[in-house]
Amino acid sequence: MNGVAVGVFVFFFLLVTIMGFAAARWRRAKALDNLDEWGLGGRGFGTFIAWFLIGGDLYTAYTFIAVPATLYAGSAVGFFAVPYTIVVYPIIFLFLPRLWSVSHRHGYVTPADFVEGRYDSRPLALAVALTGLLATMPYIALQLVGIEVVLQVMGLQAGEDASWFVQHLPLFVAFAVLAAYTYSSGLRAPALIAFVKDILIYVVIIVAVLYLPSKLGGWDSIFTTANDSFNAFNKENADAIAAGDAAPKAMIPPAAAHWAYASLALGSALALFMYPHSVTGVLSTRSRQVIRRNAALLPAYSFLLGLLALLGFVAIAAGIKVENAQQSVPQLFEQEFPPWFAGVAFAAIAIGALVPAAIMSIAAANLWTRNIYRAFINRDATPQQEARQSKLMSLLVKFGALAFVLGLPKQFAINLQLLGGVWILQTLPAIVVGLYTRWFHRWALFAGWAVGMTYGTWTAYGVPLPGDPDSHFGGPLELFPGAETTKVYIGFTAFLLNLLVTVVLSVVLRALKVPEGVDRTRPDDYTADLGDEGVEAEIDPHEPAHA
Repeated sequence: MNGVAVGVFVFFFLLVTIMGFAAARWRRAKALDNLDEWGLGGRGFGTFIAWFLIGGDLYTAYTFIAVPATLYAGSAVGFFAVPYTIVVYPIIFLFLPRLWSVSHRHGYVTPADFVEGRYDSRPLALAVALTGLLATMPYIALQLVGIEVVLQVMGLQAGEDASWFVQHLPLFVAFAVLAAYTYSSGLRAPALIAFVKDILIYVVIIVAVLYLPSKLGGWDSIFTTANDSFNAFNKENADAIAAGDAAPKAMIPPAAAHWAYASLALGSALALFMYPHSVTGVLSTRSRQVIRRNAALLPAYSFLLGLLALLGFVAIAAGIKVENAQQSVPQLFEQEFPPWFAGVAFAAIAIGALVPAAIMSIAAANLWTRNIYRAFINRDATPQQEARQSKLMSLLVKFGALAFVLGLPKQFAINLQLLGGVWILQTLPAIVVGLYTRWFHRWALFAGWAVGMTYGTWTAYGVPLPGDPDSHFGGPLELFPGAETTKVYIGFTAFLLNLLVTVVLSVVLRALKVPEGVDRTRPDDYTADLGDEGVEAEIDPHEPAHA
């Protein structure tokens, strides 16, 4: 453990802790006792704040560890995260302003709120809400995994001879701090902390991609070293690769992996803004124009992500040797930089976990409150009761994520998060298509969702880890039906099956004249903007909170 690195890390961690609690007074309403204020920050964030908030929400600590780790491990499709975060922004430019408009006019807080209002179906809304909760839990857990990786590299975790509690004490402290200021300040806390997180990340990555290549002989030398390393591995393990007991390593996907790369990128792009925490960040904005500006500005993070991914190759060239690929980038910073800058890098990654974990827990809590508690338990819940439920549930969700991290193998947590992408993609027909047309029948949507969820889960369960044929949830890819070597993203296949079932059953149910329910939205709801009837301006922090 290096005292300087730890000191810098602790300084920044204390800074964001203070900011997290102070956020309750930032842009303050008289009370945070309703979901508009606690869960959506008053629905008044402008372009500047939203850019940091949504960016901090999407580009998590685990992103900054897992993406370069996949390249360090030689995954041929590991670079898919960069094109998918580029593809996603033109998509959200089209549909998210419509979701913002209808949600602002009707007071919707979650995607499931919109689904219930559009299709007059509590079962379908419940399905969307439960899928969001199911997909979000392992995502929160992986933020804690990201923190734990940094603590391990820094030497802040006690050895195996220490008690279980002492070993995980630093993680407990980080968890307690996160839980406390999220409960106190709601969405304002991660919005304020995101400024520090994103600035630190940008500084660390830009310095790293400028300084490290100059130290290691330039990018040409880095790419050559990485490629030679992969070729040597493939040669030494040719028999195991042929038997399927090991995966070959490569810098560029071979022809057989092109469909895997493309379907993984497109499927992930379609899924990204189906996650409840992504929608929460968007609904906290002031106007449709804020969303459009952010869709144009957020690709700057994709540029950052591309630079970050290359650090996986840099770690190979620097001679980093770790059994857990997730430790490669933190270990790279510790080895190649002076302790004070390594401390800054560690703080950036850890804070990068706190921001999305807070937003995710808030989004999950809002789903529970609006679409389970109020829909089925207390239909006459007051705004104050809703806010109290969300605050308590945000704590429970974090406890569940912590138990997930401590009680299950890390590889299982990673693979279950990948499965989360498969699950959440199955809500797209009800949400995105529903923003444009109500032609899909509500029971057809429910059946399509059920088929997609079942197929995706069962198929993912049957994928073993390389070298362990008896294992499950070994990755997000499956063999394309009828192909011997070509693989595709399980979530994309499940999504296509979901759409097929939904379309066919919609035709059948419409022909049978099965009741479709009452649409509580109007066409002009989807284009309403700030200043229109029912669309309020930014909530004045000196006025009473709105119910």
